[in-house]
Amino acid sequence: MPPPRHGSVASSCRAEGPMETTGSDVGGDARDGGLAAQYEAYPYPERDPREEKKRLLIGSPSHLREIDYWVFGATRPRSRPLRALVAGCGTGDGAIMLATHMSREGRPGEVVCVDRSEHALRIARERAQMRGLENIRFVTGDLTRLDTLDLGVFDYIDCCGVLHHLPDPDAALSGLTAMLAPDGGMGLMVYAPYGRTGVYMLQDALARLAPLDDPPARRLDVARRVMRHLPATAWLRQNANFGDHLTGGDAGLYDLLLNPRDRAYDVTALFGLLDRAGLSVACLMEPLRYDPALLLADPRLRARIRDLPERQRAAVAEDVAGNMATHVVYVTRAGAPVRRADPMAPDSVPVMREIPGAELAKQITPDDRLPFAFGTLVVPVAVPPQTRGFLPLIDGERTVADLAAIMEPRGISAARFATIWRTMFTTLSGLNRVLLRAPR
Repeated sequence: MPPPRHGSVASSCRAEGPMETTGSDVGGDARDGGLAAQYEAYPYPERDPREEKKRLLIGSPSHLREIDYWVFGATRPRSRPLRALVAGCGTGDGAIMLATHMSREGRPGEVVCVDRSEHALRIARERAQMRGLENIRFVTGDLTRLDTLDLGVFDYIDCCGVLHHLPDPDAALSGLTAMLAPDGGMGLMVYAPYGRTGVYMLQDALARLAPLDDPPARRLDVARRVMRHLPATAWLRQNANFGDHLTGGDAGLYDLLLNPRDRAYDVTALFGLLDRAGLSVACLMEPLRYDPALLLADPRLRARIRDLPERQRAAVAEDVAGNMATHVVYVTRAGAPVRRADPMAPDSVPVMREIPGAELAKQITPDDRLPFAFGTLVVPVAVPPQTRGFLPLIDGERTVADLAAIMEPRGISAARFATIWRTMFTTLSGLNRVLLRAPR
């Protein structure tokens, strides 16, 4: 079951394979049976369908504008139907978000949601009904046996917070890859180890205090008691990377501390998992989060960083930041042609990912820095001084040429505009704030 999307509103050794970080092994079948029982008893995330009238939960992966840009490079026409699979939809955060975005924009296509928990699917279905969504379908099924469901091929596949709970993540990801259209892509999320410091210690303790063969309700009672009396020295007490898991009711606490199988992937292990599945990274979310030069201002260090291969740079960023609790990544088939619209092309249309340009401009400090939160780490990111004036002009309709024409009477020549815009777009797309819109 997926946890809330990365950035949602609500809320070592480097192994070539996954790092198993749960407690004592009680056998694959027992773990899988325990996992099934957990999500039937405590569907995760804990959601009330009636709240759909109040708000739409937003996050990554599977935000439609992210898919358009990071997966399809803003080259796939919006009129082309999008067939999406949400593999392990849980109570439906990602599926509801994507189906709602498609419905609001009049985008043709279908979102197919698969989960083996009838309880979770019932909640997701009720959420869809509250929104009147007609472009979403729910299928009861096991991700380890997707080939038996005869679902066909998909342009986009979401698998958020699922692979790290499965008996064989490699086999599951390869199975999803087999269902991916040749020019399609996926949005994935897996747990990362360092930002979850303290979690696995308590998982080990609870594996002894509340063994897997205890009923779920009894295990949860033990976990609650442990949390009430947790010493101040416990690492989980020092870890501020958790929100919904600790405030998300019984389901959140159970998923964090009592999940029968919970692997964590550092970024090197994640690349290994993707390599074995024949997948290539289109974007680690947010891209600048994985640039250690943003964290290490020393010129000599930055010179060394520039000489490192991309994967090693990302690994250094994870090691230095220390707070990455998840990795969100958009991927395509390895060897597939790279498609990416040119942000400098006059007919390209920039679009704000979510926050309106005028609102984002207000966050820029007098010294032309945009404070950006990478989880619990806030980094001041330098932007061109003209960014305040540019951002309110981005409305998802104006082209780059339109922006240049507006700025020319303000004393910014075409050549100067190009320099400013290139820097501004590179920075703000690296923060996943400004993207390019897909063509009509």
